[in-house]
Formats: sequence, C-alpha cells, structure tokens
Amino acid sequence: MIGIKRDNHRRKPAVVRDRPEERDFVREVESVPGGETIRSCIQCGTCSASCLFASSMDYTPRMMILLTKANRRKEVLSSNTMWICASCYLCTVRCPAGVEITSFMHALESLAARDGDGKDRSAALKLYSAFMDSIRKNGRVHELGVMLDFYRRGNLLSAIKALPVGLALFARGRIPLKPIRIRAAKELAAIIESAESETGGAR
Repeated sequence: MIGIKRDNHRRKPAVVRDRPEERDFVREVESVPGGETIRSCIQCGTCSASCLFASSMDYTPRMMILLTKANRRKEVLSSNTMWICASCYLCTVRCPAGVEITSFMHALESLAARDGDGKDRSAALKLYSAFMDSIRKNGRVHELGVMLDFYRRGNLLSAIKALPVGLALFARGRIPLKPIRIRAAKELAAIIESAESETGGAR
C-alpha cells in the first residue's frame, strides 16, 4: 500500500569521508536506545546480503552503519532506509559481530522523526504517525481512521488507487465506520508519551 518499488530504485553511492561539523553524530546515535552496538560493525556485509528490502533502500544496512560512523548525519537521517526496514531481525540474527542492526534502524527512526529529516517524503513515517495517533486517541487501531489520516497527509494518488479495495472491504463489513475506544485510552496515551520522551521519539 505504501508503494515500495524494488526493481527500479537506484541506490545512492556511499560517501565515507568524515565531516568535522557533524563529528558527534555517531555519539548521538549511540546515546539513543538501539544505537549502542554500531562500533562493533566489521563491515562484512552480511546484514545487507540478508536484507529482503536492500534493493529498495537509498543505502544498505552496512552502508548506513558506515555513514553513521563517518558522521554523515544528513545523508543518514534523510534516507529512506530505516523506514523501509521490515524489522524481521534477520540481519541482527546473522551478524557475526553482534551488532543489533534492527535496533539501530529504530534509533535512526527516532532521530529522524524528532528532527523532521525526510518527514515530508517518507510514506512509512506518515503511516507510522497516523497509526500512533489512532492508538493515542482510541487505545487501539481504527483502520479506517488510520488510512484516511495517512492519505490526508499527502497521499491522494495512493488513495485513489486503493479506493476499489477499500470499497470492497467496506461492503463485506471488514472496515468499521466508528472506532472502538478502550476504557483506559488516556492512560495508554500517557504511557506512550512517557516512553517517547525517554527515547527521544517524536509524535
């Protein structure tokens, strides 16, 4: 639904020269939960070879770690790599150096969402934001509300393409019009808010 294209994507070349003005980026990543193990990377490429979506990424997982260690903050946080990550953990399981690559991707998501890097062009981030807004409001996901919110954020063409599927699901009673709100929705929203403030996440 988000429209990831595997075959036509042209991956960006990695630039590994250090940037003095961004010298503390690797430390910034290490300070976020999930980024603590990246210095152990030996650049073997096992993660990239294992990744099912590497061909759709601006930079492969191996290249993302390389760029992070080279303090290339702008390239890393404006890329689509962490948003395409499916969190299957195959790279983490296979890493011979014990680098928690999936957690590293989540750390980059937190930093990019907090700073707004790539926010306007990332469909994955828009869907994530719509999903979390539904959780905060209702305590659970309201599918129709999530998709309307997602398409409202600048995905009108995708909405038109998905309309036949949506109408078919609605006709079969698979998409409820009204959200079902749990009793402790406010308490759950407060828990989410507290967790995001501790990890540096953003709404």
